[in-house]
Amino acid sequence: MVEMNHKQTCTVAVVEDDPNTRARLTEKVDNLADFSVIVSAGSVAEAKDLLRQSPPDVLLIDLGLPDGSGLDVIRQQSDLHPEMPILVISVFGDEKSVIRAIEAGAQGYLLKSDSSLAIEQCLAQLLAGGAPISAAIARHLIRRLRPEPTQAQREAQSLLSDRELEVLQLAAKGYSYQDIAELLQVKVSTVGSYTRRMYQKLSVHSRSEAVFEATRMGLMDRPHKGE
Repeated sequence: MVEMNHKQTCTVAVVEDDPNTRARLTEKVDNLADFSVIVSAGSVAEAKDLLRQSPPDVLLIDLGLPDGSGLDVIRQQSDLHPEMPILVISVFGDEKSVIRAIEAGAQGYLLKSDSSLAIEQCLAQLLAGGAPISAAIARHLIRRLRPEPTQAQREAQSLLSDRELEVLQLAAKGYSYQDIAELLQVKVSTVGSYTRRMYQKLSVHSRSEAVFEATRMGLMDRPHKGE
């Protein structure tokens, strides 16, 4: 983590192959209080050379460079300066690029199309030890970390119909048959029919047993069509 107070300027390197994009990003950073761009490069070779001469406090880098991948620069700087926060700013949002960048040493990953995070906020997060990440990138990471369901779990997920699951989820929240019927706009007897079929499929005899068994099987986390 880079420590900075108001009497100290945080130095930044910008590695981006498009001159206009690089100029805009450099201007944004230079206009921030306590920040200064000391390295501006448009290729892997140029970045490695300039970073060797003037290591910055923070590195902002694109992945698609004309003479190679920004991953090479990230790996080099992570090895030489493991404390240096590195933020990828790229058009590449595929899972492969994201995972490789993080494995190489990047602390954050922004898509160029993401306007929800201002560069000032991202730099502040980096300096505080955080990891600014675009929402689409976060979804990639969640999918990556989420374990694949087993065959038994997949079979369990399809055990109840969407309407039966909806009835069970509402029952688990404490709603009565009458409440559920009004919410689903069906007859109370229809709710009873769904409940009986659900009990039979789960091999249970009460609401509490149904909720317990469905939770154990991972059914309660399954969204239904109404969600």
